[in-house]
Amino acid sequence: MKKLFLLIICVFVAISMFSQPKSGKLIIMHTNDLHSNLTGFSPELEYTPCLVGDDMTKAGFSRIAAIIDEERKVNPDNLLLVDAGDFLMGTFFHIFEEQYGFELALMGEMGYDVVGLGNHEFDFGLYKLIRIINTSIKTSNGNIPALTLANVEFDDKSKGDDYWFKDLYNIGVIRPYQIVEKAGFKIGVFGLIGEDAEQVAPNAAPLKFTDRIKTSKKIVKTLLEEEQVDIVICLSHSGVSKDKHGNWTGEDVELAEKVKGIDVIVSGHTHTEIFDPIWVGSTAIVQTGSQGKNIGRFELNIQNGEIASAKYQLIPVDDKIYGDCKIHQEIAGRIKMIDDTILKPMGLGYYRALAETDYELICDEQADLDSSNLGPVISDAIIYYVNNFSPVKTDISLIAAGMVRDMIRVGNKGVQTVTDVFRVVSLGEGEDNLPGYPLAQVYLTPKEIKNVIELLLVAPKMKPSYYCFYSGLTVYYDDSKGLLRKIQKLEIGDKEVDFSKKNKTLYSLTANSYMLEFVSEIKGMTLGLVKVEPKHADGTPVKDNKTTWIDFDADKEGVQEGKEWMAMVKYLQSFPDLNGNRIPDFPEMYRLPLIRTIPIVDKK
Repeated sequence: MKKLFLLIICVFVAISMFSQPKSGKLIIMHTNDLHSNLTGFSPELEYTPCLVGDDMTKAGFSRIAAIIDEERKVNPDNLLLVDAGDFLMGTFFHIFEEQYGFELALMGEMGYDVVGLGNHEFDFGLYKLIRIINTSIKTSNGNIPALTLANVEFDDKSKGDDYWFKDLYNIGVIRPYQIVEKAGFKIGVFGLIGEDAEQVAPNAAPLKFTDRIKTSKKIVKTLLEEEQVDIVICLSHSGVSKDKHGNWTGEDVELAEKVKGIDVIVSGHTHTEIFDPIWVGSTAIVQTGSQGKNIGRFELNIQNGEIASAKYQLIPVDDKIYGDCKIHQEIAGRIKMIDDTILKPMGLGYYRALAETDYELICDEQADLDSSNLGPVISDAIIYYVNNFSPVKTDISLIAAGMVRDMIRVGNKGVQTVTDVFRVVSLGEGEDNLPGYPLAQVYLTPKEIKNVIELLLVAPKMKPSYYCFYSGLTVYYDDSKGLLRKIQKLEIGDKEVDFSKKNKTLYSLTANSYMLEFVSEIKGMTLGLVKVEPKHADGTPVKDNKTTWIDFDADKEGVQEGKEWMAMVKYLQSFPDLNGNRIPDFPEMYRLPLIRTIPIVDKK
């Protein structure tokens, strides 16, 4: 009886000790929106991760790995390393992921504990994402980070791609939440895709996303009550922004306000640099920007289960960091594959000079897009490429700001390569095993062109990524006029065109296939208020968007696709060599923005 009594006392003491709120230090290191930027930039030709003090490049997995390793030496047991999604899509490295699964394997080698999924993970389609994950597991012998995405639902009757995606949940490769233990702390980590991210992830179908707020409330309750975790972390691919008064707002601020119990939201999607945590009640929101230019370090001092104090640092990943040369060598092997497989057959080279500039070219959604000098270069490149290298001609080309993913930097010498150009317009793929959305062409009447531009004039007020740059078209508008009445004059080429209903002349419009799908959907989106019917050159309506893809060599079997980055390469190669070093120079005309949507004042 005495032994039984002592046993009961010991069990009671053990349970009491276990249930006591814990104290200690936790280091959360985090990234988001890496977008396949395994190497530093830019210009990438100057990137030397195994040397310091000789370049102005940012980012690079070699440098990120070195920062993590240094932290792990100091805090080997209480370091948690996470990423908030969009680790894919943005450089040539993403091309081979389905076959080789390199990036997740590399993140596993670097010690990432948990990685969330973002919208760009679905850019290749659900089936290819499944293949990328399975190949990564095989390549790494199972050493990939734990993956999480909570707000999804599956159709139990479906036998499509979502069925196979669900299977990754069934075997625990992806989970609604992950449990990680560090320094005695039991940590619950769950991932979300936000509403805006969902809207730009059409290729996730037939997968469906659930309400992120309702899902989070359920997950947090499970983590706290059933899993009894000490800390709750959300990897939210949703984002933050500032309102007109300079206050923080956005989906992740709303998440913190409406869902109690989340200690830290590691945010993503909006590419926002947050230098000091945004505190909403007891919830901290952090984000690093994008492309691995920074890594976040969040040191939490926890006393009796509560965050007593916190210290945050956004660490620049730059030339002051001596990189992990082993990681760099692994990436160098992938560079050779890109060179041999993709670039050399096109007469290009990964490290071959393409053009040079002594001024930066910028397209920043968070700034004044009217002041962008990069958008006009891309739209000019498209019209040049189509009119000089395809069997068809185009009157107008356009590109949206949201499709422009990076800028052109001068660096030390200003020499740009194809890798720097590709990073600018890297999204999507067609059917030719080369990256990039195919260039496509439709024909519209002047009235229909006016209707499209009328919508594109007001769309940026809702979302800056909808801002468009044009070539071959000049728009004169009066912003004081009402919806669909702002445009006062259109010039196609150098001639003013009549955009009344009676003018049935067809003009060709070229953009990438993703953007032209928007044109096809305008009538339905506006409930018939705006009538636009994309047509072929002979005036017949477009029934299948793939039939709008431009075939750059009709003599070859299939469609020989053209891409925006290919257009940029050809256009830059056409620039004059101004200093006699056999490298084309960006002309002076692009130093300042070229305004092609011109506001006018109504004289009435």
